[in-house]
Amino acid sequence: MTDATLLANFRHWQRFSQQERLNREHRAAIGRLEQSGAMANRLAEAYRNMAAKGAEEGACYRTLFSRTQEDGSTLSCEGWLFVRRVIAEKGSTRVRGSMLEVFDLQSGRIEPQDATPTAVTLELFDQISTGRGVLMSCRVDRHDERGDTHFITFLDAVENYKGLMKE
Repeated sequence: MTDATLLANFRHWQRFSQQERLNREHRAAIGRLEQSGAMANRLAEAYRNMAAKGAEEGACYRTLFSRTQEDGSTLSCEGWLFVRRVIAEKGSTRVRGSMLEVFDLQSGRIEPQDATPTAVTLELFDQISTGRGVLMSCRVDRHDERGDTHFITFLDAVENYKGLMKE
């Protein structure tokens, strides 16, 4: 085995290891959100605070989400979300922002300065989970792109990438 092949195999292994770590972290975060019983109106308030902090300080928040693959399986992805505004109208709540996607299995790790910002619209809604009894909680899915679901945005993981985001 050549050194180049060995390094390529190692990088491939690193990418799959990162994917497995993100899958575990995302599942755990979804479980904590469901157990908390947080409802969409409470989550909307958190996103409003993120938008205010983003406007004042350029805050971008670490976000994990599920992406449905062509074969129907789902894999976790990671990004940094800049929240621009929260819109509540006609019984629905949507979050508009920009996202720098920094990890998916196909691309591997992407440095934020090398990532292309994408405009996103997320929709917040309440859900009932019946897996281990009946649990009321909320869920955030991407409204403008099918297949990106279960967004979890971490309030304690903040960076200033506003200069990289599209206006």
